[in-house]
Amino acid sequence: MSRYTVEKTLGRGGMATVELAHDTELGRRVAVKRLFASLADDAVLRKRFLREARMAAALSHPNLVAVFDVGDEDGLPYIVMEYVEGETLADLMQRTGPVPPDRAVDLLLQICAGLQHAHAAGLVHRDIKPRNLLVRSDGVVKIADFGIARTLQATQLTQVGTVLGTAAYLAPEQAAGERVTAAADIYSLGAVGYELLSGRTPYEFSSLADLSLRQREPPPPLPGAAADLTHVILRCLAFEPDDRPPSAAALAHELTQSPPDVTAPTQVISHGRRAIHVSHRTLLGLAGVLGAVLIAVGLAFAYAGGDSQKPTPAPAQQQDVLRRGNTPAESARLLADWLRRQSG
Repeated sequence: MSRYTVEKTLGRGGMATVELAHDTELGRRVAVKRLFASLADDAVLRKRFLREARMAAALSHPNLVAVFDVGDEDGLPYIVMEYVEGETLADLMQRTGPVPPDRAVDLLLQICAGLQHAHAAGLVHRDIKPRNLLVRSDGVVKIADFGIARTLQATQLTQVGTVLGTAAYLAPEQAAGERVTAAADIYSLGAVGYELLSGRTPYEFSSLADLSLRQREPPPPLPGAAADLTHVILRCLAFEPDDRPPSAAALAHELTQSPPDVTAPTQVISHGRRAIHVSHRTLLGLAGVLGAVLIAVGLAFAYAGGDSQKPTPAPAQQQDVLRRGNTPAESARLLADWLRRQSG
């Protein structure tokens, strides 16, 4: 550790301390993660800690925290990692509350990219949660702490039934101590997405048994989120792994197909005693349908009565509006008026 000069403690996790240090050889700031002295004699934990370094060092992706070095000092293993200047996603949500849907989708897509890279290398993170997601000052998200990740082929280091990670983000199969695959990371990311949009975790529970029962039913609705985006998040939270998106890449595709903007302006159309709220996108569609009807009626007049029965052309001013349209509502109204005159 003589190469690294510790400046301050950044935080403490479940099994290690993370410190900010200066790499005197390369002249850069790094984060040094050291196993607690009280745990260093535990052969299983020590093995898991060192395995984290080997696995993480093999990964290289913009959305993963890079591992630079690994060593041992006075019987305490340490890992030297990229220092990410920013805050955890947990800190961000505590500071801002729920984030807008478009911002949530951007964060989730970055996490998907990092997870897809790790999954392709045969690694499952197993502890995706806001405190393990670092948001750099420029908005880049980095996945940290593969301390309880394991290769898909490796023998589980913990005893059967031992639960690792934070319960609120655990997939049902992981909470039950069953075999964990990449689908567990998809579930955890769905829980993170739910919290990003709502400001709360998907379920309230008093024990793992209680959580397991609640996970069999969809969580409470997401207020203010688009239906397509809500559907994607709820698919991630499916109780059965096979019912979730099959990969992080597939999840990213579904997220990009879901329009995150739920603030599009709407126009109120009066209809008798009711007021119907119609979006501008719907009005555009209505204008298109009326346009198609207009063409069909015009053709019918032309074929039925020859040149003497041709429909009266729309005035030039109306033609210009129909071509360009100041608003979808105006276009729809003009089309309807012209159609009534031709059929009357």
